[in-house]
Amino acid sequence: MDGTTAVDYGPEEAAMQAYMREGEKRARALGNRGPIRFTADGGLHPEILEAYWRCGFYIFEGVLKPDELADIERDLHDILDRLPVTKGAPVDAKGRPALAADCQGPNLLWAAPLGDPFGGTSLANGRHPVKMFEPKAAEGAPKEVVYLILGSLQFSEAALRVYGHPGLLAVAAAINGPDFTPFNEALWIKEPGRGASVAWHQDGTTHWDSPHWDEGIHGFNFMGQLYGCTAANGVWVVPGSHKLGRIDIKKRATAAGTERLPDAVPMICKPGDVAMTNRQALHGSFANTSKDWRVTVNFGFHRRSSVLGVTAGGIHNKAATYDAERIRERARLIGYAIDARHRRFPAETPYVYKPHADAGESYRWNAAAKAGLKDYNLLDLSI
Repeated sequence: MDGTTAVDYGPEEAAMQAYMREGEKRARALGNRGPIRFTADGGLHPEILEAYWRCGFYIFEGVLKPDELADIERDLHDILDRLPVTKGAPVDAKGRPALAADCQGPNLLWAAPLGDPFGGTSLANGRHPVKMFEPKAAEGAPKEVVYLILGSLQFSEAALRVYGHPGLLAVAAAINGPDFTPFNEALWIKEPGRGASVAWHQDGTTHWDSPHWDEGIHGFNFMGQLYGCTAANGVWVVPGSHKLGRIDIKKRATAAGTERLPDAVPMICKPGDVAMTNRQALHGSFANTSKDWRVTVNFGFHRRSSVLGVTAGGIHNKAATYDAERIRERARLIGYAIDARHRRFPAETPYVYKPHADAGESYRWNAAAKAGLKDYNLLDLSI
């Protein structure tokens, strides 16, 4: 944590700085970080599995190399350049059709600078019951900024290639089985002095009362870090909370007397690190008052058994029951991502996705495939 701020917390600044320092110490002591490692027989290293299931998250270090980070950054600049000039505007600042202006799906999420758009509201099924502290943004800040872009693979080929990373897909198979399914993809943008907070929540919605419930039934998210993340701008997680079922978050905050949950830790990452976080873990992030950008390439995966025949959770898409055809159609993104990555990084051995191999399906990344990604996130598999 560099300790510098673009905007401070006012009277709460000293307490917030102390909280971040203590949280970082606890995070460093967990023993849940290192490179992706596999055993001689191809399994995910047992030390990684132990740490992930113990903590509910793991930091894979050095996954995305400098050339790939440069690709992501170029796409990020293009995306930022193409954002609507204001919320709902059909054009960008240069008068061109704005990013996602012709999309049906939900793509751009806006918030007041340093605000908390979900905390203490009924939005997203009311899963963010505690309002986060909202520092005052600097004079001249815009009324609202984009902090989350959904369906991001249709806007960034670099993000699509990350989605096809052979090491990360092998990790997904180790955690969720070789027939793992997609969840959704997003680009998180926490701008210095403006980035919104995300109130404490658990991601899962459908399986809390299932007789088959266990600590992994709602899947996980990968979070690839373009610039790294700090205690000031990164996600905080309560270690082990993925084992506890549905948590009374409001009760926890009331007992603590603050939204700064005392047992939470920040995920500290360098550029190119990829965090893996259980979707049942209690997590959130504070408003980014620091001087550092946090840009996260986010994508998640489920067990097929958690999705097949299940009705949508109602947060990322409309209610629908997921059948085999819906899963197959949504999983085409994995095939396109693998091929797109192989074209960019031909020296890598491409991942072989078992459902595609078993069905004899082959996917090729080309102009037609790219055009076909428009609104693909309407088929997200949200549980």
